Amino acid sequence: MCGITGWASFNHDARTQAPVIEAMTATLTPRGPDAGGTWLGERAAIGHRRLAVIDLTGGVQPMTDRPHEPDIVLSYSGEIYNHHALRTELRNRGHHFRTRSDTEVVLHAYAEWGEAVAEHLDGMFAFAVWDEREQRLLLVRDRLGVKPLFWAAVNGGLAFASEPKALFAHPEIRPCVDADGLREAYSLLFNTGPTVWAGVREVEPGGLLVLDRNGIRERRYWQLEAETHADDQDATIERIRELVGAAARSQLEADVPLCSLLSGGLDSTVLTALLSDELRLREGPGARIRSYAVDYSDQAAQFTGDVLRTGHDTPFATEAGAFIGTDHSTVVLDPLALLDPEHRKAVVVARDSPIGVGDMDTSLYLLFGEIRQHSTVALSGEAADEVFGGYPWFHSPKALAAGTFPWLLVTGDEAAMPLNPELDLRIGEFRDDTYHSALAAVPHVEGETPAEHRQREMQHLSLTRWLRQLLHRKDRLSMAQGLEVRVPYCDHRLIEYAFNTPWALKSYDRREKSLLRATGAGLAPESVLWRPKNHYPATHHPDYNRGLQNMARDALVSEQVRTLADETLIKPCLDTPPDQLEWGHRLRLERVVDLALWLDHYQPELAL
Repeated sequence: MCGITGWASFNHDARTQAPVIEAMTATLTPRGPDAGGTWLGERAAIGHRRLAVIDLTGGVQPMTDRPHEPDIVLSYSGEIYNHHALRTELRNRGHHFRTRSDTEVVLHAYAEWGEAVAEHLDGMFAFAVWDEREQRLLLVRDRLGVKPLFWAAVNGGLAFASEPKALFAHPEIRPCVDADGLREAYSLLFNTGPTVWAGVREVEPGGLLVLDRNGIRERRYWQLEAETHADDQDATIERIRELVGAAARSQLEADVPLCSLLSGGLDSTVLTALLSDELRLREGPGARIRSYAVDYSDQAAQFTGDVLRTGHDTPFATEAGAFIGTDHSTVVLDPLALLDPEHRKAVVVARDSPIGVGDMDTSLYLLFGEIRQHSTVALSGEAADEVFGGYPWFHSPKALAAGTFPWLLVTGDEAAMPLNPELDLRIGEFRDDTYHSALAAVPHVEGETPAEHRQREMQHLSLTRWLRQLLHRKDRLSMAQGLEVRVPYCDHRLIEYAFNTPWALKSYDRREKSLLRATGAGLAPESVLWRPKNHYPATHHPDYNRGLQNMARDALVSEQVRTLADETLIKPCLDTPPDQLEWGHRLRLERVVDLALWLDHYQPELAL
């Protein structure tokens, strides 16, 4: 896992701009603490920061097809899980390899297939290829958007980076926020393409971008498609078991210490069990995978259920670790540490965005920091809820009947930071328009019942929107600590199959995630298999709420914060007794605090 950046321009000689590419690359050092490098040509500059995971000495980047006067220059971030099979295929086609790295496989795959390279890759990735012969820049992003890739126009071309902060180190790109950016950020619709930053865009998941002398061209090489499902219940369960197992096994390779994130929920427990079984097959019956959970020092005594959480995770995680036979640890955080301004700032800078989930982001950042002391790679159960129908909105008649994005019924406007009405952003109208466009993009098969039709819409919205912000969160907070997180449930073959599995099969036992529960039979304790969905934990300590209220009061001193925020809706949250502060109102305060930190760090131009 790494950080990539650079630019291509047909109006300037990049060879005179070494300090610029070095500055852009330096901003990504947390993503790649092990090594860095740059390459300069007449029309392109390419930078790279490396987190070494496979072939620790051989995968140096930027990588070129030959040492001097190269035709192909690659800057790549990610993991290609089928790189062994591709290496064999490419050797049979006459290619010769110098290293064991998957980076070199991507380089030769581009040399063989050009722009069609992405369709041959299985994994999570974002990369840039400068083709000196064709005078062409190619940007490619993985199918689900696990790895980020941003770009912005410059004179005669474009600049790209794993994170916007690297773009802002280019002299032609300044941090600027306009009404469109605020609308995108605070509507909570998770569009891909536009960002909170004016002029900064994402390469679409499953998409690529080409820059040459004819201009910029974008296209999708992958997207979800609707197909008829022919398997019965038993065959479907067996196929899901095969796909989940294959995804887990393929992502276990690393030349550095590896672990699993084990919350005690169904998703992470099934995944950890599969990883553990495979590790024992490879290394012997005594092999034990490390697993980690997070908790707060106040949680056992002060846990209070809310709209997202039904129980305390730690007992279930401990039981699951013992059942599977992992080397399990629980990272226990002090709730007051989540108020540390330096931690909060680090999280906001990692995100490059004011939008997050407050203490849950800070605790995840601290958890990843603790894990990084022992492991370089972690595997996560992210995406199982989207794939198998785990969220409440798949099962709620109210959500199914609502004419809006289902998560808005959970988060609601009370959890969003209330923006100053004088900005006149028309977020309600924007949400309605975006929702209708999103539904129009959902593929269907003929003959669907109304219920199946609606569930396909819900799953498509969840996979193409809600999941994107979860992947963004996990990538940015883990990479800020130099930790690579892999997500086996994002395997595109698994997602394609599950997306086309009828809802009647996904819920055949009248519970959420029926197919994953069947897959996990024998792999997890019964208590975990039948445990209700529980979201990432949050602290319930009144002293945290009190400290948050004080930080929000301080944030409102800023004139820029008051320009953007509606004080009349924030002040009641400040006056609520700390032990009575509801989750949604607390999240409102979290976002006011994060907004102040973001404005202070980036000093963006507000073009409103």
